Amino acid sequence: MSRVLDELLELLKLEPIEENLFRGRSQDLGFRNLFGGQVLGQALSAASQTVVPERRVHSLHGYFLRAGDASKPVVYTVDRVRDGGSFTTRRVVAIQKGEPIFTMIASFHVEEPGLAHQATMPDVPGPEGLPSEMELLRRSADRIPERLREKFLHDKPIEIRPVAYADPFNPTKREPVKHVWFRADGDLPDDPQVHRYVLAYSSDFNLIGTALLPHATSFFQPNVQGASLDHALWFHGDLKVNDWLLYSIDSPWAGNARGLARGNIFTRDGRLVASVAQEGLLRIVQKGSR
Repeated sequence: MSRVLDELLELLKLEPIEENLFRGRSQDLGFRNLFGGQVLGQALSAASQTVVPERRVHSLHGYFLRAGDASKPVVYTVDRVRDGGSFTTRRVVAIQKGEPIFTMIASFHVEEPGLAHQATMPDVPGPEGLPSEMELLRRSADRIPERLREKFLHDKPIEIRPVAYADPFNPTKREPVKHVWFRADGDLPDDPQVHRYVLAYSSDFNLIGTALLPHATSFFQPNVQGASLDHALWFHGDLKVNDWLLYSIDSPWAGNARGLARGNIFTRDGRLVASVAQEGLLRIVQKGSR
């Protein structure tokens, strides 16, 4: 296991403080604020630790309420909303500096048979031979602000390989569609819950930025202000995040300083294992404005 992946797993374990109360350390990835995927993964970890292992998360819906501080830990409170015959519901609130920064509802379900169908995986090249996002960023290291360069070019726990690279430093108009392969950069424990935490963490990468593609801009442009507003994630089956997964993303709409992005996550053999939706802030900041 790589050191950075080991650090991520430690972040996702959380420290139990009291019944239904957990604390998680934070990770600075070089963004302006705390990475939303960290809060997603930790909130899911907190909820899951109050549910019997036989019930696995099938959906979560979260709202990002305030910008998080990557230099401070996050406290998670879990409300045991309901334990039903086949479904369990948990509400989680993430707190920093005495105020909620994120709230989430997660639902857990027992395994049971039922009708089945799924979308077809897009026909795209496999990950072999594709350069990783980190390799591509390092080729343009001189264009990253010096104060952010070390953090952005630091090894990451998730390896991401875009099928078609959109240069964030010289963006051009493209269709609002993106395909990326991703996997954990090392081995993971066999615990299926851990793979769900890591998938939740990973699902925040590349998502809302897809809504910027038709507008020839990116989050590396100084006049673009972006943030996750909400995040929904549905788990459809067993998955292994240390195997390659294809994240197929599109953005059907943007307007009123917001954008919507959707994603399907497939295994190498074409099995749909998760679906994602997110709305995010996409604000163009005028020169001289606050």
